[in-house]
This record gives sequence, structure tokens and C-alpha cells, in this order.
Amino acid sequence: MRGLYAAFFSILTLVSASSKRNYETHNFYVVEHDAQYATLDQVSQALGVEVVERAGELPNHWIVRAPKFSGEFAARHSEQERDRVLDTYARLRARSSDSALAARADNEARTGAAIKYLSRQTLRQRVRRAPPPIQRQYQEDARAIALRLGISDPLFPNQWHLVNDEAPEHSMNVVPVWEMGYTGKGIISSFVDDGLDYTSEDLKDNFYAEGSYDFNDHEDLPTPKLGEDTHGTRCAGQVAAVKNNACGVGIAYNSRVAGVRILSGAISDVDEAAALNYDFQNVSIYSCSWGPPDNGAVMEGPDYLIDKAVLHGINAGRGGKGSIFVFASGNGAGSGDQCNFDGYTNSIYSVTVSAVDHKGTRPYYSEGCTANMIAAYSSGSGKSITTTDKGKNKCASTHGGTSAAAPNAVGVFALALEARPDLTWRDIQHLCVENARMINPDDEDWDTTFSGRKYSSKYGYGVLDGLRFVQAAREWKLVKPQARLQTRTIQIEGGTMNPMGNYSGGEVIGLGGVSSVLSVKWDQLQDANFDKLEHITIRVWIDHTRRGDVEIELTSPNGIRSVLAEKRRGDSANSGFPGWRLMTIKHWGEDIVGDWTIRVSDQASAEHKGTFLGWNMVFWGSVIDSAKAVLYEVSHEDPVLPPHEEPQPLPPSTATNTKSYTKPTVYLSTESGSSTPTASGGPEPTADPQVDVSEASMSIEALPTPSKEPSQISIIVDGLTHKLWTYIILVVIASLVGGILLWRCRVRSLRSAAYIALPGEGNGGVPMASGRGRRRSTDSDDDADERTGLNSESYHHGGFHSGFLDDEDDHDYPPSAGHASPGFRDGDDGTRSPRP
Repeated sequence: MRGLYAAFFSILTLVSASSKRNYETHNFYVVEHDAQYATLDQVSQALGVEVVERAGELPNHWIVRAPKFSGEFAARHSEQERDRVLDTYARLRARSSDSALAARADNEARTGAAIKYLSRQTLRQRVRRAPPPIQRQYQEDARAIALRLGISDPLFPNQWHLVNDEAPEHSMNVVPVWEMGYTGKGIISSFVDDGLDYTSEDLKDNFYAEGSYDFNDHEDLPTPKLGEDTHGTRCAGQVAAVKNNACGVGIAYNSRVAGVRILSGAISDVDEAAALNYDFQNVSIYSCSWGPPDNGAVMEGPDYLIDKAVLHGINAGRGGKGSIFVFASGNGAGSGDQCNFDGYTNSIYSVTVSAVDHKGTRPYYSEGCTANMIAAYSSGSGKSITTTDKGKNKCASTHGGTSAAAPNAVGVFALALEARPDLTWRDIQHLCVENARMINPDDEDWDTTFSGRKYSSKYGYGVLDGLRFVQAAREWKLVKPQARLQTRTIQIEGGTMNPMGNYSGGEVIGLGGVSSVLSVKWDQLQDANFDKLEHITIRVWIDHTRRGDVEIELTSPNGIRSVLAEKRRGDSANSGFPGWRLMTIKHWGEDIVGDWTIRVSDQASAEHKGTFLGWNMVFWGSVIDSAKAVLYEVSHEDPVLPPHEEPQPLPPSTATNTKSYTKPTVYLSTESGSSTPTASGGPEPTADPQVDVSEASMSIEALPTPSKEPSQISIIVDGLTHKLWTYIILVVIASLVGGILLWRCRVRSLRSAAYIALPGEGNGGVPMASGRGRRRSTDSDDDADERTGLNSESYHHGGFHSGFLDDEDDHDYPPSAGHASPGFRDGDDGTRSPRP
């Protein structure tokens, strides 16, 4: 039979030796030959193949072929024909697996040893990578584009963020999106700001009155009444200025805009919460270019009502697709500020936007942190943003800062929502992560993540590109619902913090810092219905006499490092991190199984010291099984350590701490008034009582509302109540054993009477506590706010809600040494004026 095969192949070889490769008649293979064991002819004969030619320039690699069977013969031998050469190769290799066999005279063994590699070739269709079509804005200048698109707005050529004649690659790249037919039609954006001039020629036709309100003066229309109320109008013009003969055009010039006025005076939490949900079924995007002061000394965030409102918008807004919250990252980089000290920008529900200028460089003011998701174009290097101003036909040419970067992102999102109205709030975030364009690749801040993407705390995942974003949105597959996996809180060296903000225990932060490890196991993900990672939030309890000295970093099991907090030269608060929440998106898409390590260090100053008391983590991502997903709801609680009703701390072996040298320190009080108010630090509740590092609950389930820690007075009353029952029992016993015991019990009751008087029953009564721990009378209001998150007068009047994120500087150098950048608002005359 073998001779028959050989004769058959020889005939076919003679017929087709000079023919081209025909994959219909032959199977082709590549073989790597080792001549020390057998000749190439011996190899080809053993395999039953014909040598065609050398495989390119590869030494000792040859193309060989074997004929396909045909007709009745093929029908009978189809299986052998398909696998015959590969089967023969496998048999030969098996014979030669023992090197001793190859050394003997066994021809098959030696032939098998001579074949180092063999693979069957398969035809695959490759697609030409033709040059992408040259985008017209790269060929045409702004005036030519205006003429072609019928844009008669006189300042359109000055809107470099739309068409950048000087550096065409640095723009929002939305002109091609307009040419695709998307202009934001049907999409509503709300500008939560200082009002909106709905009489402006640029905005009146796109003004959405039904979604507008003035929460400062409680009136229907968001009229910008104060002279400085220009900010909201300018931001709105970037998005929805119509095509006409006024100033310029908006990125989504056929979209509609609402104005919600909150920044022109003090406002309550409930009003701010209502503002962030106003008309949330019709409004798609909330643009928020404001936040805590950017002076590098404050750590503030939303309180419970505001957290709850944001989550309500996420869960119920836009018919359940979720409100999209866009926040400017902050203008405090020149003062050493970072957006992880801002509870709005480090929220998982925010698209946090930093800034790059018209040259593609980072302006000095743009804050960095691991919560930054994307960058967008704004002022710097001598140019600002041209947009609408307050007034019937007035324009602004000095707008900028991260305040202007955020609305530019809002405009792109409006275009994408017109193309895909079904995108959820998380789809928008995923599209940002996956389609942002890398900028300034030589910047050392770029780091490669576990998923292979580049991330920078300055630029997030890159600069937002309108065309790339909308094209991706059109083909996007919607993500699964959100999942949540929360770990149990680790207490370090018995660290605690009570509701009044008093710390105790913890490990001293020495020269080597303090490290702690938290392990996540695969079965936890299954129990939590957790599939793919998106955000990570980390709560920390750190006591320190100078908060600005503290640095915090998180390292994943895969070695990816997130710097959560860096030193801040202007932060001299002595209140530490009272359960403050930090956030990172640098680990997006990473495998979370393994050991996560947090490291807390300081500047090793002899004047200041601190202790690390505890921490926990929450992993946010997508579910495995959508049918088991439920909405997460925020619960109200104080960020105490340990959290209410949480199980006992993990054993020391799980939380491994790096022992540090104790540095020499002296106790120094900070200057009066140095404390700054802070909030509780985030929306997520503490762990469910059943959750620990080895058992995680379903991540998006609403956790039960924890009970409050009993006050000292209630403990006393409970104890006295117990004594009263003891007294009654003793009376019953005394009645049985005789009068002498009754007399003794009555003596005992007289002794305890002084301790059980209730309020109002006598001068000796002890007033009842409210059930919540109250701050110490010796604490200043600012200190109490720093620890509990309660609002003080300074919270409302010290610039929190007037924290505009503009920067009108025509240069890009930082403020002079020793002076914190106060932040600036646009002035009518183009000069810089401090914000209130």
C-alpha cells in the first residue's frame, strides 16, 4: 500500500512540478529541517510530500505540498487526506521523543528528529491598511470650513477648539461629526451654575425653560442677576450656541440647554440635591464646572443628600439609563491641589475632565489624580476659549480653565447621544476609556495598565476626540449592569475613630511608611456576581498633625501602582483622613484576584507625626449575570472606624503591616483657623455585617441600614434599667425568705435611686443624649466639620459653591511662590479677578 501511495504522488509531482501553488489541488506545509538526523529528501519521503521551495529567507525552512484526493478516492479517504501529513508527523515525533532512539539506526526515529517544526498553511484574507481619509479640517482653514458649512458666526475662526489652524491635530474634532449629520438634536444638557442668559442671540432658540430653575432665589428662570454671573452662559455657549450671526457656534449647536442657578449665593444641601436631579427624566447631561476651593488646603465632598440625589439620577434618570454627570477636575495644580481631595470629582458617577491647551500641552492649572478620566481642550499657552457671554449679542474671548474643558466634553457626549440615545451613563465612561486619544507620549506620567492601555493622572486615558467617540458609539455594545464588591474594613493595631472624630490606636507612620495587604479570592467574585473591573474606591482612616505631608499609594496584585494622594504643600490641617474616600480608574479592566497593598507614608518631619488606623476597598464593575443585578442604594452613616455593626477586625495575619522606625516628634498645635471643613467622603456605605475579605456580598444590593452606636448616657440608662429588674427579682425572693432580706433590698434601692433619675424628674436627673455622638465642646466648628462632614458657615460662605473652575490667564506659568492660586473668573474686560 505504501508503494502505491508513493507511485501515485510521483505521477502527480511530474504533472504539477512547474505549476503555481494551487490550494484547491494541494495542501501546503512549512517544515523546519535539521540535517544532522536525516536528509530533506528522506523527510519528504517519510511525510509523503513534495518539496516546493525554500520558505523565504528563513534558513532550513521549506515549503512542501501534498496532493488532495479527488473523486471516489477522496470520498473513501477524506479523513486520511485531511490529516495524513500531520498524523504522520505526530507519529514520527513520538518515535523520536527518546533521544536514544534517534541515535540508533531507526529510520523513523531519526526522521522524526530531523523535523523541528511543521505546520499546515491556511489561506487568510488580509485587509489593506489604506491611508485613512484625510479629514477636511486638516486641509481647510476655519474660514473655508465656515463657508462650506454655511457658518456665518463672525468669531467662528477664533474658535480654535473647533478648527485649529495652527495645530490641526489639537481640536475637539467635531466638524466631521457635523458632516455625518449629528449636531445634538433632541439632547438636553443642564448647566448647574450661576444662571444662563436665555435672552442671548446665541442661546435663546436652544433654551429649555422646563428644565431650568433658580435655586438661589427660588424663581422659575435662571436669570444671571449679579454682575459676575457670566460663567454658566459661557459654558452653555460652548455646547449649544446656534449657527447665526452672533459670536460662534456650539459643539452640539442643535441641542438644547437648561440653566440651574446655584452658584450665586449660599445654598442648602437639599437644594443642591434637587438641582442635580432637576428634570432628570428629560435632561441627559449635567455640566458641573465648580467644586471646593482649589487652594490645595481643603478636602471636601458632597453630603448625604447630595450623594443620594446623584445616585438617584444614576439609577432613575433618562428612564433608567442614568444621568451623565460631567465635572471639571479643578484649577488648583499650581497650588499643589489634586482632584482626589474633591468628593465630586473622585466620584465613580462623574466623568472627570482635565485640560490641555491649543498646543496639546498641559496647562499649569489643570489638576491631576487617578480619578481623571479624560482631557479636553481649554485655555493655556496664550489662547483662551471664545464663546457666548451674558448679554443679547455679547461674546467672550477669555473663557478657560477646566471649566471650559468640561463643557467641551459635554458637547461631544451630546453628539454621541444623538447617534445612540440608548447609551447608559456607564457606556459613556467605557467609551471615554477605550477611545480617548493619547497625547504628549513623551510625558513620563504615562503608564501602561494591566489591560495594555496608557493612563496618566494628568490626562486620564487621553484627550477626547469627537469623531472617534461618535464613531465608536454608533457600533457600541451596551455594557452589563453594575456590580459591586466590598471588602471588610481592616483595623491596624486596633485603630478606631468615633463619631466625634476622635482617633485612637493605629500604627505610627515611620520612615518606611506603613503597608497593609488585603486579599481578594476568585470565589468572592462569583459570590458577588462580579465580572469586569471599572472603578476602585478606597476609604482610609489616618490621623496626622499635618495632612499635607501624607502620601498614599495602592498596588494591585499585577503590580500596577495608583498614587492616590501626594503631598500638598498648602494643607496644614491636623484632622487627617477621617474615613475619606479616594478613587482610581487606573485599574480599569484588571483582574482583581490577589493581594492589594496600600502604603501610607509622610515626609518624615520631626515636627509632625501620624498613624494609619484602617482602610477598606470597594470594587465597582459589571455583573456576570444580568438577571441577578439589582440597583445599589446609598445609606446614611458616619464614617466611623470600625463601621457600625461590622464584624470584628481581620486577624493580624491578613493585614500585614510594615514596621517602621519611630521618628522623633514633638507635639505642636496648628495655627488657629487652619482647619478646613470636609465632608464624610463618599456615597458608598460601610460593609454589610456578613461581608468580610473571604465573603463578599452581591455588590449592587442595597445594604441594610446600620444602627447607630449607642451614646454613653443610653448605656448608663440601660445599665440602671437592668438594675431595676434585679431589684424586682430580689423583692420577690425577699418576700419568701423573710423581712430581714426585704430590709436589705430596700437599702439597696435607696442607694441606687440617685443614679436612675430621668430628665425632668429632679435636680439630679441626667439629660438624655440624642443617640448620635456630639462633637466636643472644645472643638471648633471647622474641626467638627472636618471630621463629620457637617456644614458650617464657612462651608456655605467660604467659596464652596462659588468655586468656578475658570482660568483666564493668557500665560501658562504658575502663581508666584508663597501665594496659593485663588482661582479666577472671567472678567468683562479680560483681566483676572479673584473669585469670591
